[in-house]
Amino acid sequence: MVFRFENRLFIPGIILCLSCMLFACEEAKKTKKVNPYSGPIEEINDVRLLYSEAAKLKVKLTTAKQFRYSNDDRRYPKPVNIVFYNPTGEEVTTIRSDSGRYDKAKDVYVVMGNVVVVNKQKQEKLLTPELNWKPQTKKVYTEKRVTILSQLTGEKLYGIGLDANQDFSQYAIRKPTGVFNVEGGI
Repeated sequence: MVFRFENRLFIPGIILCLSCMLFACEEAKKTKKVNPYSGPIEEINDVRLLYSEAAKLKVKLTTAKQFRYSNDDRRYPKPVNIVFYNPTGEEVTTIRSDSGRYDKAKDVYVVMGNVVVVNKQKQEKLLTPELNWKPQTKKVYTEKRVTILSQLTGEKLYGIGLDANQDFSQYAIRKPTGVFNVEGGI
């Protein structure tokens, strides 16, 4: 038996039908949403930042690791140590914390976790879970609870919130509590 095809469009028509059936079975492609990378763009080990004014060292920050992000924020996941110096170059105050960060938009450093501030001149120690430092204003503050221990007098001051200058030579507790030594003579 021999088949003869008289129509020239018959074979192209069959090919077209088969092609349509193949493409009809294909699953619709889904576009996958890709989120832009938001992690650190730079990682630095053994960081030592120095702040000076008029060629005199004012502040030194050291930490084992720093992550910098595209908006220039920084994270310090390891313990942070900060030293404040007086005009003669002597260590006045030290700060130690479990971690920290720098917010570029607000120009503020925040140290967190077991923050210990030691004022060597006044022989006082401040304990708080979080502390903020604004280099522009040279002010230190917190909204968190604070404890101040005087090694000279034995006083223990407690409170919520604190405002201080960066070397802690002067400070004010916003909501103080505790035992105070007050001289008589009202």
